[in-house]
Amino acid sequence: MEKLEKLYEGKAKQLYATDDPEVLWVEYKNSATAGDGEKKEDFAGKGRLNNLITTLIFDLLKKRGIDSHLVARVGVTSQLVKKVTMFPLEIVLRNTAAGHFCSRLGVEEGIELKEPVLEYFLKNDDLHDPFVNDDDLVALDVCTREDLAEIAPLARRINEALIEIFAKIDVKLVDFKIEMGRTSDGTLLLADEITPDSCRLWDQRDHSGKVEHLDKDLFRRDLGDIIPAYEEIESRLAGLAKSEGIEVAE
Repeated sequence: MEKLEKLYEGKAKQLYATDDPEVLWVEYKNSATAGDGEKKEDFAGKGRLNNLITTLIFDLLKKRGIDSHLVARVGVTSQLVKKVTMFPLEIVLRNTAAGHFCSRLGVEEGIELKEPVLEYFLKNDDLHDPFVNDDDLVALDVCTREDLAEIAPLARRINEALIEIFAKIDVKLVDFKIEMGRTSDGTLLLADEITPDSCRLWDQRDHSGKVEHLDKDLFRRDLGDIIPAYEEIESRLAGLAKSEGIEVAE
């Protein structure tokens, strides 16, 4: 597969065309951003780790009947993915109160929610990715009621699967954001990435109850180096994948 012209560059990835019009080439970058990109730093090895982690999680989800746009990991920082038309949405699932949910609603961080909370945020940097509801999305022609009737249950299925996956490696899935898109034949797929950049992951291995971040909050809150945390997540996921018969790249 040949990598052709660059189509897009975001905060954490670059997207390229390939010689197959239905397949794109993704390159993961070493940069980390926070606060709408106001805080930015490069971390050696971050792109490699996020490429590995997303591949492992998408493979573990596929084992549980949830497909993604991933075709294959093809390099240290690169993947091939199916071309999809993305919804300009961040789809957020919250299991425990943290982050924006707490500041917006005056809730103490760490409170277990009575049920998972599904939220949508419009991807618009100029507006700082505003919170939107179903009616907003339909009125603005971002998606249809029929789209939402597929997106919401798929998001909840992904949440249930991820809770189970992370519990097996002694990690609490606090919350996460994902994106989805449709293939040329209209199939709805999980897309983009699932990494410690896009999840809040709290280590539960010592059973102390103390919050030990294994995610980008280490960078957001100046709590320490993210790379050892990302390496820990990758190592634990790789061990789980091997135990489930999934081939793991060395």
